[in-house]
Amino acid sequence: MQKEILAEIEEKLKSGYKKIILCAPTGVGKSLIGATVSSYFDSSFTVTASKHLQDQYIKDISFLKPVKGKQNFPCLKLMNSEKMSNTRRAMRWGLTCDKGQCQEKVSKNGKEIIEICKWKPTIKQVEENKQEPNSCHYYLQKYEALVAKHSLWNYHAYFQIMKFNKKLFEDYLERKISIFDEAHKIEDQIIQFVGFDIFSGQIEECDLSTDRYDFSDLDSMLQLTDDIAYSYAKKIKDIKESSAYQRDPDYQLMTRLERRYDRAAQAKIDIMADKNNFIVNAPTKDFNGNFRNISLKPIDVSKFSNSFFTTEFQIFMSATIDHKSFCENMGFEKDDVAFIDTPKSPFPIEHRKIDLLNIKRLSYGSTDEDELEVIRCIDRILNEHSDERGLILTSSIPRCNKIMRYLSPNNQKRIRICHSTNKDGKTQDEVITEHSQDPTGVLLSSSLWEGVDLKDDLSRFQIIAKVPYPNYTEKRVKAKMEKFPLWYTSQTLTKILQG
Repeated sequence: MQKEILAEIEEKLKSGYKKIILCAPTGVGKSLIGATVSSYFDSSFTVTASKHLQDQYIKDISFLKPVKGKQNFPCLKLMNSEKMSNTRRAMRWGLTCDKGQCQEKVSKNGKEIIEICKWKPTIKQVEENKQEPNSCHYYLQKYEALVAKHSLWNYHAYFQIMKFNKKLFEDYLERKISIFDEAHKIEDQIIQFVGFDIFSGQIEECDLSTDRYDFSDLDSMLQLTDDIAYSYAKKIKDIKESSAYQRDPDYQLMTRLERRYDRAAQAKIDIMADKNNFIVNAPTKDFNGNFRNISLKPIDVSKFSNSFFTTEFQIFMSATIDHKSFCENMGFEKDDVAFIDTPKSPFPIEHRKIDLLNIKRLSYGSTDEDELEVIRCIDRILNEHSDERGLILTSSIPRCNKIMRYLSPNNQKRIRICHSTNKDGKTQDEVITEHSQDPTGVLLSSSLWEGVDLKDDLSRFQIIAKVPYPNYTEKRVKAKMEKFPLWYTSQTLTKILQG
């Protein structure tokens, strides 16, 4: 089957298509297909949805240089301050790069300056293999990936660099092809980088007052965005004209202010171009009720997506992707995008049957008795599969806890609650490893819907305890549903199929 798909991809490329959608079921081997296409070209980006999927790629495909997030690496600066030399111990103590400061304000010769972490190498040093032997592990792997011909990213890191650091790394972003795995998740990833997030720290830095603005009104938030941009522009002008800057320019400070100005100014331009496409999410507040942050987000991301897709060729892969709706969401012309559909699953249909047990409607108005009846049904299913490993998927962490609380004692012993972060400090991977060593273990999660490959007997049965509808109380979900009526249903079906 892989050879047939590769032949189809080759035929589409020779026909002149620059964008290809590959819809193929789980088990076909899309990652190996993507890697084969990458190796055909002299340079590539491969982008996937999670660290777990990155790990699967790394295990199977050695020529891809991975980029992982800061939380996966010990911070040498924090280790030095704690007088710690063992990196594994540092990770156990949570001394990770996301908690360190790559640059900070320090006072030297009576002047406040920005000091760069001494362990951070430059990309030029890495390119020329002249970095210090004890260089920061995070930046070392990131820069090694940027200078390599073929690299592996997660969506957040890739879109971050394409949105905010394209100019900084422009010499290292020339690639022939991009392979986007789990492409049905792209819209959710892009939404994090479009619009504008306003934080209390920005408002304070710009000497503005939250009392002047209505945080439920788009026009008022536009005014706040404009005021933030104006404040940064004035700071930049005043600093550049100051005698202190003329004598000893602080370029790091200027770069930071210019970047913040650019983000606010661009957000205003984007929103003003189509105000009806933006909504104001409810602000988040701290425990004392003080403003923390607010987001202005687009309903439709199609006008913004092209800036994230810059290579000459692009392949979008997923087990659950529709040609028409994906092109509509991404702003692509449907006729310009080739579609390869592989409906045949490698698994026999009798091994992947779905039984619908319509026990109770679990909605906002459900009673405790409704919930308990569903949990009793889950308990019976667990008894029927008492000698097998399995997976229970549900909609929220509180529902996970409730299921755990009301299962029978025997089945409670089999359960491991598994999220991206867990109460006991264990990672998702650590919980899954423990599960693999328990012959009758069952994972219970609201987050394992996709991106995790429970192969062979790691999950011989699965229970979906509630249909995973998108949260209708979120403003963007409601607005998107009103604008695209089928979107809500398609999102629900996609999540069920991925699960």
